[in-house]
Amino acid sequence: MKRVTLRLPEQQLIMIDRFVELGEFPSASEAIRTAIRDLIDQRSEKLAGRIQLFEKAQEQAKVAGSFLHMKEKH
Repeated sequence: MKRVTLRLPEQQLIMIDRFVELGEFPSASEAIRTAIRDLIDQRSEKLAGRIQLFEKAQEQAKVAGSFLHMKEKH
């Protein structure tokens, strides 16, 4: 695992410390790793949905283009 240094607002650090104190996470590092993992999972799902829509639109554009090309020939 690589080490990353980051700056967070004090209020966020206080909340992370509270989560650790309440036993929600074993450490602040684990709380931050979990938050990042959750964000990546969430964004990946949204991105996958966008990719599917984009691919579908591309396919529909190809079909429409082929249809117009055939129509112009006749």
